Amino acid sequence: MHDDELFERFVTERVDVLLRYGYVLTGNPHDAADLVQEALVRLRGGWERVRRKHDPEAYVKTTMSRLHVNSWRLRRREQVTAEPPDRTWLDSPYEGSALWDTLARLPRRQRAVLVLRYYEQLTDAEIAVVLGISRGTVRSQASRALDKLRGDLPAIAASLGSKA
Repeated sequence: MHDDELFERFVTERVDVLLRYGYVLTGNPHDAADLVQEALVRLRGGWERVRRKHDPEAYVKTTMSRLHVNSWRLRRREQVTAEPPDRTWLDSPYEGSALWDTLARLPRRQRAVLVLRYYEQLTDAEIAVVLGISRGTVRSQASRALDKLRGDLPAIAASLGSKA
């Protein structure tokens, strides 16, 4: 099979998984699609090398994680929202829930560490490699994020209890 066909096959088979991963990282379906697109463009440039030496999906997820963490430089003052200010629209079933709102308030790096640890089930060493930070930074970011989540736990529990 030709390299172009292998690349197209990989994209076709894994794009849904990559979009879900991007959504968990960003909390926004539009940003998730942008992350996937940019990561796949970068993968295409090195497809032959990556396909032979590495797992292409891991390469794309690592690229997405790094792009997400670094994106704050580009949007430092811009606040992207999923809904226009003149009407209510939920882009996903999670938006508007107390748990999702709490996760969305975490800084990008803390959210990325939690996603990689609990969604991707990576070790601290693997997370450090993916994000390009030290293992100690991974542990401190995870600790800070979990402390923030624990502080908001009463509000989350109250919200979940009112929906039951």
